[in-house]
Amino acid sequence: MTGDNQNALASFVKSNGFTHFITGLIVFNAILIGLETFDAVYTPFKGLFFWIDFIILLIFLIEVVLKIIVDQKSYFMNGWNIFDFVIVVGSIILYSTPFVSVLRILRVLRIMRTITAVPSLRRIVTALFMAIPTISSVMLIMAIIFYVYAILGTSFYRDISPEFFGNLHLSFITLFQIFTLESWASGIFRPIFAEAPWSWLYFISFIVVATFIMINLIVGEIVNNAQKISEGIEGETDEIKEDTTEIKEDTSEIREIRRELAEIKELIKSQNMK
Repeated sequence: MTGDNQNALASFVKSNGFTHFITGLIVFNAILIGLETFDAVYTPFKGLFFWIDFIILLIFLIEVVLKIIVDQKSYFMNGWNIFDFVIVVGSIILYSTPFVSVLRILRVLRIMRTITAVPSLRRIVTALFMAIPTISSVMLIMAIIFYVYAILGTSFYRDISPEFFGNLHLSFITLFQIFTLESWASGIFRPIFAEAPWSWLYFISFIVVATFIMINLIVGEIVNNAQKISEGIEGETDEIKEDTTEIKEDTSEIREIRRELAEIKELIKSQNMK
């Protein structure tokens, strides 16, 4: 492929129109997969669904091939590209095999390609992955908090509410339900509070520490990373603008030098004619 053809293909693949087309196709594919769960819709048009899905998969394959041609080896240096490649190629390989369950998983995962097609979603997911070390530390603290409160709950409320705090295992499950704030007041707290008035300290302190403080730490870390990514993108944009300005200035200087050289040539010609 010649350089001009390579540049034209790169411009086409990286254009907003092509990106929007692929994004729309991913959304349409997601809707199609959702409709297949309705037997009344899927059964009468089973053949049509099959061919539409096949055509969509073929377009996804063409997209991957075009990006590999444009980016070449650098295509596989991007984790999002590898994610797309595995899903699309895996779907092609398993299309006519008995591994139906694996194929269904890959077809559903195609919906996740929306993340790779929308830059804002990629930034959020990247921020989430960047926060994993901090989240791991927070999860360790939460595990310690759960363990301490599970022991306290089992010790204090085993006899009052054996179905919730009868042993350490049940206490962990009960604390997780309280952590999610799902029916904790009427189903768990109030019967115990009726027999142990000071139990509110146990429940309220756990909710404040585990639910409010710990979750806010995780959310805060993700938001902080998202802000760093946005600032980094803005910084790169500013650098590009500065480079563009410098190039324009250099171009202006080159034009000025050319103009001066042209004047010198004209001056030399006039002197030679004399």
